[in-house]
Amino acid sequence: MLWLERSQWSVREGRSEQPALRAATVTGTSGRVGAAIAAALAADGWFVRGIDRVPGQRTNLLGDLRDPTVRRAALQQSELVVHAAALHAPHVGRVDNREFRAVNVDATEALLEEAGRKSVRRVVYISSTSVYGHALVPTDQAVWVDEALEPRPRDIYDETKLAAERLVTSAAIPSVSLRIARCFPEPPPVLATHFLHRAVALDDVVTAVLGVIGQPAVNGTFNVAGPYPFTRADCPALNSDAAGLITERLPEIAAAFRERNWPLPRTLDRVYDSRAAAEAFGYRPVHGIYELLRSH
Repeated sequence: MLWLERSQWSVREGRSEQPALRAATVTGTSGRVGAAIAAALAADGWFVRGIDRVPGQRTNLLGDLRDPTVRRAALQQSELVVHAAALHAPHVGRVDNREFRAVNVDATEALLEEAGRKSVRRVVYISSTSVYGHALVPTDQAVWVDEALEPRPRDIYDETKLAAERLVTSAAIPSVSLRIARCFPEPPPVLATHFLHRAVALDDVVTAVLGVIGQPAVNGTFNVAGPYPFTRADCPALNSDAAGLITERLPEIAAAFRERNWPLPRTLDRVYDSRAAAEAFGYRPVHGIYELLRSH
């Protein structure tokens, strides 16, 4: 059940070698976000154990967190856990709802319980802005999405991520949930529009994780999104005529879209707000629409 790719950690006969560096466990390291977090922690001086159910470059422990043996091996000597493993939105409709709950909720609860028995001092849970669900649907103006907006889950993915957040919040170990915005590769014209209001670059997600780890007194739930050019006061115009607002307020962006034959969005339904993360642990996203336009 356990496969160890590297020899720094040994679980044979219950023995373990003491790592020379601070030890962290990152789950979901065969995925895009988990792998990036593991790489950044290693570069920052952590000894990282990466765990996933499928092989990956940053995964050195292969197994299912629902297995108690795997959980014990995963958390040996770790003082930090970054929990990124989950079933995601693309699995909705393809994976049974019971499996969603078992992986996203039950395994998280068991991991937190095991962490409480170990030397873990800090848990960072990678959640999603998707938990806001139906609350993201606009009425007469774009939705300004800060942490005061009440989540209204729309599917099993949203439900289970929100349930896992609540487990993290109630854990005895100091813990943080980071609701990351849309963060996956997309065609440049699509990504350009999303970088105006709802996408976040992978590098900024990693920056947020490292930032909150460096502030052990910070706990709670925070949005992690990109650097957007709009304010709450823009919400009515974003819903009625986003293209007009962009042309008037951001002529250089409008011109760049025209030069590339990319359509300006007629309407934007939401804007994610990361100010709470900025105030709590200094999160400052820097990768967004302007960087994308420079590279395309």
